[in-house]
Amino acid sequence: MRWAAGLAATLLTGAALVLWLNLRGEAPLAPDPSPPVVADAGTLARGAYLARAGNCAGCHTARGGAPYAGGRDIATPFGTVVAGNLTPHASGLGNWTAAQFRRAMWHGRSADGRLLVPAFPYTHFTQVSRADADALWAHLRSLPPVDQPNRPHALRWPYGTQPALAVWRALFFQPLAGEAPAPAATTADATLLRGAYLVNGLGHCSACHGGRNVLGASGALGGDGGGSSLPGQRWQAPSLTDPQQLAMGQRSTDELVQLLRTGLSERAAVMGPMADVVADSTQHLTPADLRAMVVYLQSLAPAAPAQPPALPPRDGPVLERGRQLYADHCISCHGSEGQGAPGIYPPLARNPTVTLPDPTNLVQAITGGGFPPGTAGNPRPYGMPPFDLPHEDLAALTTWLRASWGHDAAPVTPVQVLLAR
Repeated sequence: MRWAAGLAATLLTGAALVLWLNLRGEAPLAPDPSPPVVADAGTLARGAYLARAGNCAGCHTARGGAPYAGGRDIATPFGTVVAGNLTPHASGLGNWTAAQFRRAMWHGRSADGRLLVPAFPYTHFTQVSRADADALWAHLRSLPPVDQPNRPHALRWPYGTQPALAVWRALFFQPLAGEAPAPAATTADATLLRGAYLVNGLGHCSACHGGRNVLGASGALGGDGGGSSLPGQRWQAPSLTDPQQLAMGQRSTDELVQLLRTGLSERAAVMGPMADVVADSTQHLTPADLRAMVVYLQSLAPAAPAQPPALPPRDGPVLERGRQLYADHCISCHGSEGQGAPGIYPPLARNPTVTLPDPTNLVQAITGGGFPPGTAGNPRPYGMPPFDLPHEDLAALTTWLRASWGHDAAPVTPVQVLLAR
């Protein structure tokens, strides 16, 4: 019987440790003031701006649905998460208090204390300051109420259970509870702090660009590697710091600010899921905040080119086939030297999407087509038609693109094309 007693003691000790790790840093909920504080116009405008910075509507608005009313299905490796209703209706946040909202942002708990799934990025929002959390709350309370009850998630067992979420939090979550105030971008040091606050907090950029481990915990942005496949989508979110990927440390700050503001730059155009982020979020941020974000990201990325890895040999007939396909399908828009047309067709020469180690995004752009985002700086974007080429032809075309105009990226195989499609 001693082994049974020992096992029971071990389980109780483990449960107590998990409970402590889940409650650390949490203060008791404070009652809201009575009568409630009425937000002024400045606070409401600030809250609307912060909602844009966090792209809250991007997840919490179903296609064709009311803004912020939830109901959108979000694919994860563990099943489907359904975004909640953020409007002030009783089926949404209507019965919540400001303190409960802050607890959800900082500690990942619902109004009744249940643990929220980390697809809601409270692991990032825990960094949001008290003032910003309250302004965001005021904005959400000002929205038109929408009667749309929240549907349950469709996660495989045991991922959505409270015990599993408690263990996950104990392993991967350290609450900060908005301890640091939101800095302003006024000096060089403050610009870096402001960029870090936006990128790591409301912007939650590493949720896609930082990569995730096997249990879904997102990693940091710094260092080589990173990036991840986007569940349920045929796109990759590339690393923002790896010099073999977007090489932000080797690009001008102005170019990257323009890309986040308009969706176009001298070397690239935004497509795929990032086009939605630019359209719904970054184009609405102030130039100072965009610059702060870029400066911070560039501070994490090496400024000097890295030594490229050794490449397998390219096949001459494959390159010739790719050259001919480019002449037949691409040259009229993108030019004989891959130069594109400024403000109309993005260049392919020196375009980082063309030379990413993983060719998925390049294949997806060719086969799926699409549009850059419509923004104030580019209100009528030109689209890319889809090209339904055989796997061998698409492999030849992408291989040629990745070997032309000074590019030196690995050839693409038909198998890679098949997987990307």
